[in-house]
Amino acid sequence: MWVTDECKNSFMEMKWKKVHRYIVFKIDEKSKLVTVDKVGGAGEGYSDLEASLPDDDCRYAVFDFDFVTVDNCHKSKIFFIAWAPSASRIRAKILYATSKDGIRRVLDGIHYELQATDPTEMGFDIIQDRAK
Repeated sequence: MWVTDECKNSFMEMKWKKVHRYIVFKIDEKSKLVTVDKVGGAGEGYSDLEASLPDDDCRYAVFDFDFVTVDNCHKSKIFFIAWAPSASRIRAKILYATSKDGIRRVLDGIHYELQATDPTEMGFDIIQDRAK
């Protein structure tokens, strides 16, 4: 499994330049490449990320969560989400599960990881709780 330069570059732009709020990645089963499926602009939110994930196919996503601590400090944490809905094909679930470590190694700077099979497992409240 290979991660394209577009994936790496988009992640670096999100991490350092803050031009993206989230990035959704997909695996092309024929070429065995991890590619960018969708990029969310800086003005988009977590609900936009949730809406961009398909109901019947797996994806990886990274989300840049900005928040303010109890000490009034502005912080940012990057979440990696492995999305494998129940309705997706078994073959796709296996492919995404076995390729996850490879993409995680390439995307340096991820703070937290979530695995979700339905939207309730990756709700915004879960993101907020993990970031504390």
